[in-house]
Amino acid sequence: MADSLIVASGRSHRHVGALADHVLRALKDHGLGKARVEGLPHCDWVLIDAGDVVVHLFRPEVRSFYNIEKIWAVDAPHRMPAASSN
Repeated sequence: MADSLIVASGRSHRHVGALADHVLRALKDHGLGKARVEGLPHCDWVLIDAGDVVVHLFRPEVRSFYNIEKIWAVDAPHRMPAASSN
C-alpha cells in the first residue's frame, strides 16, 4: 500500500523516459534512492515504487488503454454498495 498514487503522461517514449529519470533523480536527492522501477527499457508505462509514493508514467495511448484511473474512481463498480433486494 502507498500513501500517494501519481498518474502522469508523457508525449512519447523519450518523454516518458525523461520524466522517469527526473523523478528517480529527485527521489535520490531526497534520500529515497532505493525506489523500484518497472518498464524503463520500453517507456510505454513506467512504474516507480518509492514506498509511500507510487508513480505511473504513461504514453497517452497506453494510459487510455489501461485506464487505471477508473480503478480508483469513487463511482467504480467494485466500490458501489450492493443493491438491497426487498
